[in-house]
Amino acid sequence: MNRKKVYVLDTSVYLTNADCVYAFKNNDICVPLKVFEEIDKHKKRQDIVGAQARKIIRIWDGLRNKGSLSKGVRIRKGLGIIKAVGVSGPTRDALPDDLDIKIPDHLIIATALQIQKETERKVILVSRDINMRVIADAVGLLTQDFKNNQIVDNSESIYTGYTSILVDDQTIDRFYDKEDIFLENDKLYPNQYVMLVSNANEKKTALGRYINQVTPVYQVVQAKKSVWGIRPRNKEQSFLLDSLLDPNIEVVTVIGKAGSGKTICAIAAGLAQTIDDNDPQYSRIIVSRPVQPLGKDIGFLPGTMEEKMSPWLMPIQDNLQFLMGNDKTTLDIYTQKGIIEIEALTYIRGRSISNAFIIIDEAQNLTTHELKTIITRVGEGTKIVLTGDVEQIDNVYINATSNGLTHAVEKFKLFELAAHVTLLKGERSKVATFAAKNL
Repeated sequence: MNRKKVYVLDTSVYLTNADCVYAFKNNDICVPLKVFEEIDKHKKRQDIVGAQARKIIRIWDGLRNKGSLSKGVRIRKGLGIIKAVGVSGPTRDALPDDLDIKIPDHLIIATALQIQKETERKVILVSRDINMRVIADAVGLLTQDFKNNQIVDNSESIYTGYTSILVDDQTIDRFYDKEDIFLENDKLYPNQYVMLVSNANEKKTALGRYINQVTPVYQVVQAKKSVWGIRPRNKEQSFLLDSLLDPNIEVVTVIGKAGSGKTICAIAAGLAQTIDDNDPQYSRIIVSRPVQPLGKDIGFLPGTMEEKMSPWLMPIQDNLQFLMGNDKTTLDIYTQKGIIEIEALTYIRGRSISNAFIIIDEAQNLTTHELKTIITRVGEGTKIVLTGDVEQIDNVYINATSNGLTHAVEKFKLFELAAHVTLLKGERSKVATFAAKNL
């Protein structure tokens, strides 16, 4: 019995990851002609979707040079065959009257139905579009999501950067007495935050940061002195400020709900190490965020690059102005001197940024490709902070398990120069905390 399957890939799959054609092992891939047309509509976009559209067109062109897509071409050694497939009149008529054949998704479904009638092999329609999978299932097609970019099973599985460990009661006393405490635990990651809990009294605890098995646990003390006016309100914020202020940690990732203090803690730590210091650790702060609208886009904006970016970067400016004591004049002076740069991510490619404190806000809206482009700009003496909430993603081509921030958290947890903190409690206001939990 032939166990090879036939996969029909929707446009959304190619626009998510152009390398998807290499992800289906020795199974065959059919490309509905409508998909070629849909991809063509996106090729001129100046974003990651446009980049993926152009890349898959180049891949198809390379395969076309090896043979005929209408007859089928071997993708590469060990992989299956890719073939372009059109839909004929009878199959169009066989589609239920409720489904308008003029809609691209319905035409792609009709193509998959035709392939299913012409082969004894299992035909599976692959789409990132949930509703398209529902409709396909309703007309008798097997469907699945494309999860090639998924690095964890679900958002609850994302590395938190923190754990509790039971220890002897005397160990905590020794830890507070500044004695060296070592943890021989293979399940801990570099720079993972730990709460040591007494096995005799669970209320007796100590906060620390595990570095490695041969280095004593670093004691995390909840700051009594504020950092540029910001004082930690919970242990997670203490962890965050500890990692932000440690020059040995060069990459910090932060995940937290709305109002948990991600951005303001990062900016405060950046200001403290750039401006409020006789011997500053960094020469400038660079703050940016993806240009990703919430809800319907308002279209192109007039003016210079700074004027165009102003609406997107207003939340960052709000935090900066708050930390400056609502002194907009001082903020403008630092901005004009280049000590504080509020940048557009669009222009970061090709740069090499040294001796800077970089904050990328709303990083959950970045793809892995975009995040790689940003992190590879980091030069000597630069620290980069990635903040975001994986439950608030506005980019339709990624989700909580496949976005760039989640990839960074999971990949960098093994890196000795990186730390991750998950903020659990909202501190903006009682209203914001209630809304984040209940709406």
